[in-house]
Amino acid sequence: MASGGGNYRNGTHRNSLKGTTAATDRPLSVNSNPSKPALKNKSASSGLRKSSPGSLGGGGTAKDDAGVPGRVRVAVRLRPRNAEESVADADFADCVELQPEFKRLKLRKNNWDTDTYEFDEVLTEFASQKRVYEVVAKPVVESVLDGYNGTVMAYGQTGTGKTYTLGRLGEEDTADRGIIVRAMEDILADVSLETDSVSVSYLQLYMESLQDLLDPTNDNISIVEDPKSGDISLPGATLVEIRDQRSFLELLRLGEAHRYAANTKLNAESSRSHALLMVHIKRSVKGRDLAHSSQNGNTTNMTKSLRPTLVRKGKLVVVDLAGSERIDKSGSEGHTLEEAKSINLSLSALGKCINALAENSAHVPVRDSKLTRLLRDSFGGTARTSLVITIGPSPRHRGETTSTIMFGQRAMKVENMLKLKEEFDYKSLARKLDIQLDQLIMEHERKQKAFEDEIERITTDAQNQISEAEQNYASAMEKERLKYQKEYMESIKKLEDKWMMNQQKHGEKKDQMISTAKEVAELKKLLDKETSLRKAAEEEVNNLKSQIAQLKMSETSANSEVLKLQKTLEDEAYQKEKLEGEISMLQTQLLQLSFEADETRRRLDRGGPRKVPGGLDSLISQARPQVNDSGNGEKAPIANLFEQVGLQKILSLLEAEDADVRIHAVKVVANLAAEESNQQKIVEAGGLTSLLALLGSTEDETIHRVAAGAIANLAMNETNQELIMSEGGISLLSMTAANAEDPQTLRMVAGAIANLCGNDKLQNKLRGEGGIKALLGMVKCGHPDVLSQVARGIANFAKCESRASTQGNKTGRSLLIEDGALPWIVQNANNEASPIRRHIELALCHLAQHEVNAKDMITGGALWELVRISRDCSREDIKTLAHRTLTSSPTFLAELRRLRIDY
Repeated sequence: MASGGGNYRNGTHRNSLKGTTAATDRPLSVNSNPSKPALKNKSASSGLRKSSPGSLGGGGTAKDDAGVPGRVRVAVRLRPRNAEESVADADFADCVELQPEFKRLKLRKNNWDTDTYEFDEVLTEFASQKRVYEVVAKPVVESVLDGYNGTVMAYGQTGTGKTYTLGRLGEEDTADRGIIVRAMEDILADVSLETDSVSVSYLQLYMESLQDLLDPTNDNISIVEDPKSGDISLPGATLVEIRDQRSFLELLRLGEAHRYAANTKLNAESSRSHALLMVHIKRSVKGRDLAHSSQNGNTTNMTKSLRPTLVRKGKLVVVDLAGSERIDKSGSEGHTLEEAKSINLSLSALGKCINALAENSAHVPVRDSKLTRLLRDSFGGTARTSLVITIGPSPRHRGETTSTIMFGQRAMKVENMLKLKEEFDYKSLARKLDIQLDQLIMEHERKQKAFEDEIERITTDAQNQISEAEQNYASAMEKERLKYQKEYMESIKKLEDKWMMNQQKHGEKKDQMISTAKEVAELKKLLDKETSLRKAAEEEVNNLKSQIAQLKMSETSANSEVLKLQKTLEDEAYQKEKLEGEISMLQTQLLQLSFEADETRRRLDRGGPRKVPGGLDSLISQARPQVNDSGNGEKAPIANLFEQVGLQKILSLLEAEDADVRIHAVKVVANLAAEESNQQKIVEAGGLTSLLALLGSTEDETIHRVAAGAIANLAMNETNQELIMSEGGISLLSMTAANAEDPQTLRMVAGAIANLCGNDKLQNKLRGEGGIKALLGMVKCGHPDVLSQVARGIANFAKCESRASTQGNKTGRSLLIEDGALPWIVQNANNEASPIRRHIELALCHLAQHEVNAKDMITGGALWELVRISRDCSREDIKTLAHRTLTSSPTFLAELRRLRIDY
């Protein structure tokens, strides 16, 4: 948001020192580079201060958490003379003399007397950006990567190079990169994006209001303090995960564009707010031998499998303080004066805290300012802190330079107690146990199926063998029976035949009887032989029976083996149930911890226990970040809502009966619409239609404001603009503007109409549905932000009309003039707010390019404003356009000659 005293940065940077590219070195230890105590030739410095419960960072920490002492390190950097000082101070020597080899600075009180001060580092005006980063910030960055908190801060008079030292992007020359860019390069080079995470928040403290530079609508972020540990958290700040240096630079550009700045006598682009960049690093520690063994030194398999991952969490805070200034020197007035007062008050509160810490005072007034609350951990706390103070050489500012040097001297007396931030990742352990349980279940099912298949195969083989043996035995017995029966019958028949013959020959000789007796003997032998064969057959049958008995014994043995396997299965099932019980107990404990963390998070977010409606609670629980032990939330990017929740489900909540549900849902859709990659998906899913329907179906001011902001983002696309017009969007936006009272709602509506004004195809339709009159109706609000959007819409409309006239597609007067916009344009052509003035000047130039508008503009007094713009405009492109328009218009030239104006 813009205000009367300042304006947003336009993405450019102050001209200052140039340096070389920084090289990456190995991290220093926490206690490396011990610095010398500060000296002054007329007074002795006091001893270093230990952290105490009353210190600036005096929050409570874990009792078993050992700390490492680390004094605040201070470096001084001298800015070279600028062009104005080179002329004004040409006959005077610099008020300071640097001795970098002794790390010493001499401050000239007059031509005969000097004061000498010692610092940890003394950086001359020729020191490169690389040198500044290595001695000031790199040790802090390395400590953060090892799991500690760290702070890098710049302090000094306005215009001495604080923002150049910290935030220079180095787009034109990579050697100009500041501390912020170089620090992120080292961080991304050291972490592993597969196991580690890097997240960033970018904030500004403006007029004691903490604002989100990555989300300008979030302009009143609360500061929450943990009553037990004393840690400070910002639950409402945007937290963006960083994957590469390019995306980080885009975030920096976005934040710089939203930061307040103003033109003063001391600095053409003076920062009017304190900027804080917070980098959260979460790293997994590998190869640690966790102490979970039993008393005799042996560990069970279950204990080994339950070892959680050790996670270290470090936070780097880079603070670009607004410059202190004296009103009589800066020339601040109006709103800029109020900004200067707020800056000086917050810096004064910080100085009082530093003084109290340096003097071992029992009371540190940390609550006097939001700035000191935010820096609670940086001075006297648990963070490793490095301060760079920036000074100028001009003797005219000797008082400010002295104040800055004394601030650095007092800061060197403050000692922090550095503490490692590490914890166990129980949630990763739970996921690992779930995976192991699934693998055990799958392995058990696979073995059980294989065992059942093997039992079935053995049973089938045994049954086949028994059936085959029984068939063979029955067949052999039948063959033997038939064979012996046939031989028996043949023998009986032969005997009968012989007996009959013997009866017929009864009277024959005795020798024939003897012969008959021999034959009978032979028959007996045959009978004996047949008897022996029968016995052999019976023995064979007995053998077959014994084989069948053996097969039955084998079957019995197989059945016993089956029983053993079944018992083994029962034992495994028991072990499985035992494991599932242990897993269930661990999951119950984890759910309890998660529930307590969620309750704490809700109390912090809402300032007390309050239940979110059920339909949206599930959405928020899926999209919201997990709460860590340090109290700092890690918010997942809003774009992941498509995969986590589903866009259709979010859009369906826009029609919920509960007003709170609709408000939360429309805020989620608005955040999604702010990202260009999501806009097409939202439109295809009917999100734009739903947002337009909300404007007509509800009277809630909050829903109107957020829905109008989302429509403004979607209206940046030409295809979406035509869809908005086809669905009556102008009428709905005009109705919303007529009923709105909140300036922010009017700003969102005006922004949406302003985007539609930039479409050449929609000019007549937009005017016919009352778009121009709606814009002009909103000027009665008088709020600078609303007026800026109205001016932008008029400028876009005038530009499209000018282009259409040049191409021959339009004749006749401007629709803006016909709708009565010219008097307001002329009235605000010289508005104090630069965004309003810039858009109005462009609108006047575009209207004047069409000759048919010249007479109306002369009558309405616009000619005088065009002459003023062509002579006094601060922007050369607009100034040139106004001059070219006046000289190319016969009507304007004739009027100027009539008025005897030499042009």
